[in-house]
Amino acid sequence: MAILAVNAGSSTLKFALYPRQGVQVGDSLLSGTIQGLEPGGQPTLDWERQGRKTQQPLQVGADDVFGGALGQLEELLAAQQGLPEVEAVAHRVVHGGADLVDSVRVDDALMAQLAQLSSLAPLHQPHNLQGIRAFRQVYPQLPQVACFDTGFHATIGPLEHRFALPETLYAQGVRRYGFHGLSYRFIIGALQQRSARAQGRVLMAHLGNGASLCAARQGHSVASTMGFSALDGLMMGTRSGAIDPGVLLYLLEQGWDHARLQALLYRQSGLLGVSGLSADMRRLRADGGEAAQLAIAMFGHRLVREAGAMVACLEGLDVLAFSGGIGEHDQALRAEACQHLAWLGLRLDEAANRAATGDAMQAVHAADSTVEVWVVPTDEGRVAARDAAALLA
Repeated sequence: MAILAVNAGSSTLKFALYPRQGVQVGDSLLSGTIQGLEPGGQPTLDWERQGRKTQQPLQVGADDVFGGALGQLEELLAAQQGLPEVEAVAHRVVHGGADLVDSVRVDDALMAQLAQLSSLAPLHQPHNLQGIRAFRQVYPQLPQVACFDTGFHATIGPLEHRFALPETLYAQGVRRYGFHGLSYRFIIGALQQRSARAQGRVLMAHLGNGASLCAARQGHSVASTMGFSALDGLMMGTRSGAIDPGVLLYLLEQGWDHARLQALLYRQSGLLGVSGLSADMRRLRADGGEAAQLAIAMFGHRLVREAGAMVACLEGLDVLAFSGGIGEHDQALRAEACQHLAWLGLRLDEAANRAATGDAMQAVHAADSTVEVWVVPTDEGRVAARDAAALLA
């Protein structure tokens, strides 16, 4: 039997099939991405099995692009010889609020509860829920399991998770939650298998189109740069990161409404907003123009600045881990960040850093470094699959 782990976005769906042995799951048997799922889109399916990569267009009706694409994914899995039968679907859900910490089986009441959190993560939550609804139709006989990015940060104490706001707002759920939890669960687990020091003070950097830092002690989250929403903290691909709330008050005075502010903060800022070119770090490095270089420099500066705050919360540092699309592949960013954190006693092995391309977990610290530095390719789907397997068991 196997667990199908999925991560549904606005126009893409990432998926991977994991074999189950009790509550454990093995390496993925097949994985891929469906792109072009927006209304009116022309979806394509890219998938890989046993090192062989395949790309194919999907023929779907214009009235239900998402459902049609998932139906063809089901046909693909059923047609593959030697694959175990899918027995459950595990979904990454960005926001579980204050109450939903552990992964749970999906029912109608849960869907209604999660829909109320959509305004806190508008880039993700509505699309996560759309994916669950579509898979419930394609696989009506299978358990659907919701796995929450916020759950890992439930161990953060009130000094970190409370804002300096009245109690009445805190009672309504206005607090810091933290995100990228499935990724951080995978990273800390991988580190603890390879390093005894990972039981101590660990700083994890999930750097991609969405970016955040997580400070962990003894494997538990104690602080995160993301807060009430997935906007806070680091500069991101199209998101602003931390911003003076007075800027928003000023824009309101200038006549900006909610929709315009939301578009600015979530879709028009970050690397894209500063560069005026792209949210893709690779394209910015290739461009080399002044605006692109400024965007890269700001991204790195915010990373180092926020890392200092996380290290202060930990009162020192034993392990630093880079993950996510940028963290795993951008060796120049890792080198620059580590140079600015050298005051911690951190020393990078330049050759090891150049060799770390995100294909495998790798240590990149020098022999005389007082802080271990690792590149850890994350696997959120595997964490979701493990949770689903535990629930089934």
